[in-house]
Amino acid sequence: MDVDKNIVTDTIFELFAAEAAGPKYRALAAALRAGIGSGQLPPATRLPPVRDLGWRLGMTPGTVARAYTLLTDEGLLVAEVGRGTFVQGPAGPRPPLLVGAAPEEAAGDGMVSLFTARLPDLGQVALIRSGFARLAERPAPELLDYPSGRAFAPARQVVLDWLREVPLGPVDHEDVVLSHGAQNGISLVMQAVLRGRRPVVLVEELCYPGFRRAAELLRAELVAVPMDAQGLIPGALADLARRHEAQLLCTSPELHNPTALVTPPERRREIAEVARACGLHVLEDDSTSLGDPRTESYRAMLPDLGWFVSSISKTLTPGLRVGFTIAPQARRGDLRRVAEYGFFGLALPLAELLGDLLARPETREIVRAVRARNGQYVRATVNALGGHDLSWDEQAPFVWLRLPAGWRAAAFCLAAEAQGVQVRAAEEFALRDTFAPHAVRLGMNTRVPMPEFEAALGRLRRLLDDPPGQILV
Repeated sequence: MDVDKNIVTDTIFELFAAEAAGPKYRALAAALRAGIGSGQLPPATRLPPVRDLGWRLGMTPGTVARAYTLLTDEGLLVAEVGRGTFVQGPAGPRPPLLVGAAPEEAAGDGMVSLFTARLPDLGQVALIRSGFARLAERPAPELLDYPSGRAFAPARQVVLDWLREVPLGPVDHEDVVLSHGAQNGISLVMQAVLRGRRPVVLVEELCYPGFRRAAELLRAELVAVPMDAQGLIPGALADLARRHEAQLLCTSPELHNPTALVTPPERRREIAEVARACGLHVLEDDSTSLGDPRTESYRAMLPDLGWFVSSISKTLTPGLRVGFTIAPQARRGDLRRVAEYGFFGLALPLAELLGDLLARPETREIVRAVRARNGQYVRATVNALGGHDLSWDEQAPFVWLRLPAGWRAAAFCLAAEAQGVQVRAAEEFALRDTFAPHAVRLGMNTRVPMPEFEAALGRLRRLLDDPPGQILV
C-alpha cells in the first residue's frame, strides 16, 4: 500500500507509546500487532526501515529487526528481499517445516556476527524434540547397560542411506564410526593413522583451523601445501609428501573452507595419484558443503588410503555434536578401536536419536529448506558487495572476500566491528609461520533477519569503498 512513510512511522510511534511494559522488542511487536488488528496498519503497508524506525523510537536497529521477525514468524508481516517489510494481515495456516524461531539477542548493541554460519530453525527443533520423546520410551536396559557393538548397526546403516548420493566406493556399515561431530572424527582418523614421535600432516595453505588443532594435540608437525584456483597443486604436494615423509593429508575438496573453492574431478584424480605413489592417507572433510556431491570422494579413488568425515552440523544442528567417519575397509578395525579405547563410542541413545532423525522424510525437507535459506543470504551478500573480489557458492555457508588495496585483514576486522559487524580474518585459516592474504570470511548467519543482515552488509560495503589512505611513519 502506497502510504506516506512519515504517516506510518507516526502511527507506529503512537502505538508504541501505549505499550511501555516489558522488553522493547516485545513492546514494539505488541504495538504493531495492535495496529494491524485495528486496521491502522492495513495489509500491504510498507513498514519503515529498521534503522529509521529505531532512530525514531530510540532503540537499536537490531531491536526493531527482532520485533519485525517475531511478527513475520506469526504471519502478520512478510519480508521481501530488496523491497522491505510489509503488513500481510492475519496469519492463515502455515506449513510446519518453515516455522522459524525468533532471532537471538544481538551481541552487544546491535552487533551482527558473521564470524561463523548460524542455522535458522526451519522445523528441526520440533523434530529433535519429538525424537527425544520417542527416545524416552526405549526399554530400560538400553538406558542402563553398556552398548554392544551390534547395537550401533541400525544407526550406522541409516547414516549410509543418508549419504547414498556421495560416491564413497564399496562401503559397509561396519566401516562407519559415529563421532562427536566432525572435529572428533578428524581426531579419530589422526589417531588411527599417525605413527612415530613426530608425524607430519599436510594441510592446504589456507585450511579449516580444526585440522591444525587436532594435529597439535597429537604433537604432529604441520606443513602447508600451496594451492591455485583449482585446489592443491599436485607437484607441490608430491614434493612435500616425499621431503617430509608425510603420513596424512587433510583437505576439503568438495567445498574448501574458507575460500569456497571446489576442486574439479581431474585435479582430484591427480592428487589421488600423488597420494597413491607416496602411500599418503587422505582425510576428506565434507562437513561444510550444503549441497549434493559433485564428484568422487577420495575414499572411492583411494580404497586403501581414503577417509571420509562429515556431520549434521551445517545442515540440521551443531547442537547434538554428532558426526560420522568412514574408514577404508581394511582400516575400519583401527578406527573402531580408537573410538572404543578413547570414549567407548558414541552414547547409544544419541546414536538412536541420530538414526531416528535421519530416517525421517521430513528431515530431508528441512535440509532443502536450510539450503534455500542459505542461498538467499549468499545472493544478498553478492548483491551488496558486488564489484569487490568475492568467491562464493550457493552451497557454501560463507563467502570469501579479498580486500581492496589499503586494507589489511586485521584492520578491516577491527573497523567492521566498530561498525557493528564481526567477520573472520584470513590469518585464522593459515599456519602460524605462513603468509595469509588480505582477506576475510563472512559467515552466512541466517538467524539474523534479512533487513538487519542487509544493513550489516551495507556497512561493510562502505568500508570497502573507502579504504584508509593515511601514511604511518
